[in-house]
Parts: sequence; structure tokens; C-alpha cells
Amino acid sequence: MEASVTIISDVHCHLGEGVAWLPQAQRVCWFDIVEKVLFEHRLDSGETVRHSLPFMASVIAEIDGERQLVAADEGLFVRTADGAFEALLPLEADKPGNRSNDGRVHQSGALWIGTMGRNAEKGAGSVYWYGGGRAVRLFADITIPNAICFSPDGGTAYFVDSDVGELMRVAVNPDTGLPVGAPTVLRRHEAEGGLDGAVVDADGAIWVAHWGGACVEAYSPAGDVIKRVSLPATNISCPGFVGDDLDRMVATSAWQGMGDARKAAEPAHGNTFLFDPGVRGLPWPAANPFA
Repeated sequence: MEASVTIISDVHCHLGEGVAWLPQAQRVCWFDIVEKVLFEHRLDSGETVRHSLPFMASVIAEIDGERQLVAADEGLFVRTADGAFEALLPLEADKPGNRSNDGRVHQSGALWIGTMGRNAEKGAGSVYWYGGGRAVRLFADITIPNAICFSPDGGTAYFVDSDVGELMRVAVNPDTGLPVGAPTVLRRHEAEGGLDGAVVDADGAIWVAHWGGACVEAYSPAGDVIKRVSLPATNISCPGFVGDDLDRMVATSAWQGMGDARKAAEPAHGNTFLFDPGVRGLPWPAANPFA
């Protein structure tokens, strides 16, 4: 699929991640995990504001008009209107070498959040469910948790260990977001690059960023390729539907792992992109992190 692609931020992110649309704040947000930066972008004016963070963060979701839930290497936090952070839960206090990675809020308000070793150590990470003030480890021995997203009815969750390259699906309780079955393989990735972040559209297709593949690809709920959008950066890391109509998509990228020659040959490395995917996304649910 040919799409007109706009660079909305020409900052060369070391590791761009965590695209989120904050409907109440009317902002697109994303992170540079490694450089500890949160970006907030206004679609109407094109203005982007950078916030330096005290930790490596990777996920943000609105709680209400004044607060956001943030997942970081030091745990889960509430970000208040003045930009301050209030600690909720350390998550993996016994693993100081780990950090948060991909995550997304289920329709129930619960957060699924992945952790991993800072150097992608084999099997160091896990996927957790967080809601009502408690965290539950769902899946362990994961190297790079990614592609966490949910079907339109909230009854199916998707995720991947990028190190393995198998897009998994698992039945979940639509009211809680907790699994009610065992994961099965939806699709094995055999093409160039690896599966990274993902988001589901209103029709149930799973849009997956391809790290090393310079694209975002959409799969049907049966695992078939139905669309592919090429982007001008090799390491595409996370897509998200944005705007009031959720008919546009923002995708982050990264220069992590690229040498100087590769970066010079790819001017848009680490930039953040906006394009029309030809479909609409699902509403972004508010997080409900409190007991």
C-alpha cells in the first residue's frame, strides 16, 4: 500500500517507542526510552514538546484529564498535571537490570506491560497484567516483549517475543483483561526484520511494526497479510492510531544498533512518522490503576 508519509519529528530517537493518543489532552505521545525523553505532539499546530525524564519510560496512558499512567524501568507511576511522578508499584524491584518495554491498556482499564533486560538478556523479561492496585505475572522467560494489543471486543490479546518471532494470541476475559486460556501461535515471522510494537484497528486487523523491515504490516485475525505500508527508516518500532477520528497512524523508529555509515545512508533514522493507513483505529481506553 502506498501512503503519503510525513515526518512529524525529525529528532533521531535512539529508541523511539510507546506511541499513544491522549484524547483528553489532544496530544500524541511517544518516548525515546534510552535517552529518557517523553515527546508530546499537537497534530493541529505541529508543535512537539520534549520532556526529560528521571528514568527510562516506555508506556503512557490517560487516567483522566489531569493524570497519566506511566510504565518505566523503576516501575509504574502516575504523572500529574505539573509533570511530577507519583510511584504506584516497583514491579520488578528484584531485577534492577530490567526495564519496561511494550505495553497497552485493555478495554477494562487494566494495563498489560512487558519487561526485559536492558541488554536484551535471554529470558529475563515477563508480561504482567496490572489493575486495581496489583500486578500479576502472565508470561515469563521472555526476551523482548512486544506487540501487546487487543481485539475490538476485548476478548483476545496479542503479544510477541521479538527474539522468537511468533505473534501469539490468547483468549482473555473482556471484563478484566486476564487470560482465560493458553497462548497459541497466530503467525510466525519469516521475513526480514523482527516483529515489534502493534495496534489493532476497528475491523480487528493487527498492525505490527517491523524492526529491520522498514514498514508497518497489517494481519487479519487469521494471521494473513492484508496491508503493508513502507516507511523511510529501517527500524520501525511502534504504531498507533491518532486524532479525533483515529484515522491517522503515527509510527516511531530507532537508530539503536546502527553504525555511523548506516545512519548517514538513512537520513530519517530514528524519526517519527505520520500517515493515513486507510482504516480507523479503536478508541484509546482510560487506565484504571487504583484499587
